[in-house]
This record gives sequence, structure tokens and C-alpha cells, in this order.
Amino acid sequence: MCTMGSNHRSGVLKKSNESTRLTLTTILGIVFGFFIGITLPALSNSTFNLLPSLSSTFDKSFVGDDTAREYGSSLTSNAGLSRTVSSGSHGSGDSSKIYVSTNPRGAELLPPGIVVSESDLYLRRLWGNPDEDLTTRPKYLVTFTVGFDQWKNIDKAIKKFSEDFTILLFHYDGRASEWEQFEWSKQAIHVSVKKQTKWWYAKRFLHPDVVAAYDYIFIWDEDLGVEHFNAEKYLHVVKKHGLEISQPGLEPDKGLTWEMTKRRGDSEVHKKTSEKPGWCTDPQLPPCAAFVEIMAPVFSRDAWRCVWHMIQNDLVHGWGLDFALQKCVDPAHEKIGVVDSQWIVHQVVPSLGNQGETEDEKAPWQSVRERCKFEWSQFQARLADAEKNYFAGLGKG
Repeated sequence: MCTMGSNHRSGVLKKSNESTRLTLTTILGIVFGFFIGITLPALSNSTFNLLPSLSSTFDKSFVGDDTAREYGSSLTSNAGLSRTVSSGSHGSGDSSKIYVSTNPRGAELLPPGIVVSESDLYLRRLWGNPDEDLTTRPKYLVTFTVGFDQWKNIDKAIKKFSEDFTILLFHYDGRASEWEQFEWSKQAIHVSVKKQTKWWYAKRFLHPDVVAAYDYIFIWDEDLGVEHFNAEKYLHVVKKHGLEISQPGLEPDKGLTWEMTKRRGDSEVHKKTSEKPGWCTDPQLPPCAAFVEIMAPVFSRDAWRCVWHMIQNDLVHGWGLDFALQKCVDPAHEKIGVVDSQWIVHQVVPSLGNQGETEDEKAPWQSVRERCKFEWSQFQARLADAEKNYFAGLGKG
């Protein structure tokens, strides 16, 4: 009896101990699981935010603690935005993915509200509120392609243009710093690349989106006398007569190649002329109409956008371009003209020609002139081929 009773109590105790261990194990498992659950997100966030933290630390060495904290906060915020916007793949139908096909090429992944597709040549401060940078916003742009030997002429010319004009000088002789002696030069823009033509500069630095802030663009040579020229009065006449492409009349006959650009003393503007027999196949086409020369052209913003695209990248002298300008406005014989009431003198200074190099025992200017003539033939051929191919593609060739 005693033995049996003892065995029974031992079995009960054993079961009780097993139940206690199971309960304790369960409780410990729950506590451990809870600890892991609250620890992992913290570790994840710490790892994920490592890059912004590094960026913030890097920036402190450049901009100071206060700015760094502000910029670091911005980076963290933007990182979150980037994760949200970029989730999913293009074309998957995810509405959070930005893709705007009407944005400028290359900017399709940007929200339209941040896209700035056009620029200007306004000078900006390195300090203060950007909204307060500009006290005036020039409406017009005038460019001269210059060598310092012509400084007297350019000094006189630039003084004919008011604060409504941004002044841009292209320096083909590398002597840009020597212009600093002139007060107006401090507000001018200087681009210096040796031995290049104004059309080379124009193609590379006057993209329509860069000069979009200007209503009119003057692209002038350096050897122009401006004693009888006033820029504001000139543009008043241009607007009055609806000229998209124009130039001042030339007087006297020195440096005159075409009758169309010769100044008339009895008119404010003329848009057509008579040339030598056989020179004009159509009285409404160049050189009898729809024609100005490339020495002193003035373009409206819209006309320049077209002309810029027509300038060839490798044909830098621009010969032949004046005959093709009429393709950029319609009707050309009404929107291209010569302003007689404001005229200039072409001084015919062959300074750029002397920048050439001797070839086959020819003088530098002779080599340059041969290149000019060759470019003219090349441009004519390219334009004719382009039009022929276009119409052939339409089945009209």
C-alpha cells in the first residue's frame, strides 16, 4: 500500500513539472518573438537611412552645420519621394511612375512642373534671393564677332545700344581680357575661342532655347559704321512693318554687293528691288526680294529658331545662308526687308580673313576666300538634296 501510494505521488509530480516547463517555454518564446519584432524595424530603418546620413556628413564640410542639417533633411525627404515615384516599371500601369512623353527629349522622367526647357543670358549674383537678381530684363540681344584691333569701332557700336540689350562678344583672337578697360564690358558676356567665325559661335552658343528671352537677335560683324544708326528707332520700324528678318540699309556703295541692301533715301523700308538682268528668276525671291546679307542681320525670336536649325555645323562662313533665309518666314517677300531710315556703313575690314593659314603658297585671306566659295556650293547642294528627298518621300519627286 505504501509503495503504491508513493509511486502515484511521483507520477503526479512528474506531470506537474513537465507542464510548468512547457508554460515557461511558451512565455519565453512569446517574449523573444516580441523582442525580435520590435528590434528588426529599427535595424532596417537604420540601414536604409545610412546613405542620407553619409550625404549629410559629407555636406557639412562644405556648407556648415545648419545648412548641412537642412540639406540632409531634404535628402531624406527626397529619398522617400524617389522610392514612391520609382516603384514599379515603365509601362506597367503604375500611376506613381512619372513618364511624360510631351516633356523635352531626355526629360520624360521628370514631373512637368520642374522642367525648364528655355534659358537666357542674364547675369546672376552668387548671393541673395534669386528673385531679386535682376533689376532689368533686356528684351534684345546683340552679338559682335570681334578682334581687339577693332576696339574703337566696337566701342562706338555698343554705345548705340541701350540697357534693353544684352551685349555678347565672340572673341576670335583670344584677347578677351583686354576689353575690361571699357565700362560697358563689365556687363557684357565674353566668349573666347580662337580663329572661329560668327556662324560657328552662333551654332554653338545661340541655341533658340538659350536666347528665348529675347524678342530680337542682332548677329553683326565688327566692321560696321553706326553713325547714322539708332537701335531703338530701328526696332520701332521693324515692328511697324512686320519684319521677321531685316538689316539696316548700306551706304555709301563701298562694300555693296547686292542692290537689295543698298539704302534708299526716299523710303523707310524696302522689301524688293531690281537686279542685273538674269539674276532674279522670280521678283519675289532672292536677290530681288526676301533677301538680306549675312553681315548685319536682325532676327525675330521665331525666325531665329528656324534659321539656327538651318545653319550647318561644319559650314562656318555662312555663305549661301542669306539666299536661304526666305525659307524660314512666310510670306518671305513681306516679312524680310531692309530698313532705309536707319543705315550703316560696311567698312570692309578683312580681319577674319587674316586669321587663316597659308596653303599652296597662297596668302591666308585667299585660302579663307576659297573655303567660303566651297561652302556656298556645299550648302546649295545640301539644301537642294534635302528638299528633293523630302518631296520624293511624299511621292512628288
